[in-house]
Amino acid sequence: MATGDPSAEIRRLIGDLGKIPPELRKALRPALKAAAEPIAADARGRASWSQRIPSAITLSVRFSKRNPGVSIRVRQTKAPHGRPLEGITGATKVRHPVFGHRDRWVTQQTKPYLAPAAEAGIDEVLGAAAQTVDQVAREQGFR
Repeated sequence: MATGDPSAEIRRLIGDLGKIPPELRKALRPALKAAAEPIAADARGRASWSQRIPSAITLSVRFSKRNPGVSIRVRQTKAPHGRPLEGITGATKVRHPVFGHRDRWVTQQTKPYLAPAAEAGIDEVLGAAAQTVDQVAREQGFR
């Protein structure tokens, strides 16, 4: 497994290069997206117990200074229960009303699906990024 924060590594790359050159950005975006798609597919599979969460999972690649990297998110409008059931807040249990009964509440165990998928596939994404940077650098005349 990779060490360190992947977005920190991309931030370091942006710091080293200044603004990412257009040639690198053009090659890096589809490479990162293709490398991260198996992680999103794995997360969808891990959330297959839900009818709404798998189709609410989206993937995006950003190169902004503040939040660079690959983001796999669950759209809250489509699956509002996605974040609590992932356990993003750090809780291991979620308390909610029983459908149709506002006076009856239950406690449910969280079912993480994003974090395990990301941990399982992070090395492939970082490898694809490094390979693409090397390839573009060679095409631009660097050794």
